[in-house]
Amino acid sequence: MPLRLLPLLVCLATFTACTAQQDKSPKEEISTNEASSPYTFKTPSPDGTGKYYMGREISHVMGHLAANWLERPEREREENVSQAIENMDIQPDERIADIGAGSGYYTFRMARKVPQGKVFAVDIQPEMLDILNERIEREDIENVAPIQGSETSPNLEANSVDLVTMVDVYHELSHPREMMQDIVTALRPGGRFVLLEYRMEDSTVPIKRLHKLSEAQAVREMASVGLRLQENIDNLPWQHCMVFVKE
Repeated sequence: MPLRLLPLLVCLATFTACTAQQDKSPKEEISTNEASSPYTFKTPSPDGTGKYYMGREISHVMGHLAANWLERPEREREENVSQAIENMDIQPDERIADIGAGSGYYTFRMARKVPQGKVFAVDIQPEMLDILNERIEREDIENVAPIQGSETSPNLEANSVDLVTMVDVYHELSHPREMMQDIVTALRPGGRFVLLEYRMEDSTVPIKRLHKLSEAQAVREMASVGLRLQENIDNLPWQHCMVFVKE
């Protein structure tokens, strides 16, 4: 073979290898990616994202335009928020993270319980953080600190909080595994995670199905990140009040 043909053959072999790699079908690529992911994808239901975690379809997020609904006057009567906060057994010097704090409906009520502590109000929407900051400045509140979270992390320091709360937020998390792993890291030894979610088991609760969560599903998902159900306090009109502890 003439030596001048060797470079051409090398280039041809390289091109063929690259083409074969590019011809890998999208289906194969998706399968490869999903094999290492805790999530699966299907056609979305009317209220869902089509993204599934441990058999549960993740719902769409309620945006900042619904902030007024969070502050509705009838919320105390419908959800007995005062009782829910009592259920958390908050101590005066505790550091609390309110994940998905929104307009701060729970945040500022919990802040009154920790005069020597602090509440970190975590949200991924800048508009919600603006609402929080405006109230902090207006009322000169010193023990609430808004934090910009992400879809995968609350951006809290390790071993920095005694209590983490999520109120009707968990079912909307786009990356629940990653978020909960970071939350467990942020909890101090013996720390508590209080999860409030509308009861899937109760058909009379007037909330869309994908915005509800069953106790069995919650226990399964929390166990996967090292949280154990200590108690499900059954004294709220519509919601589970599940207290998990860090193993």
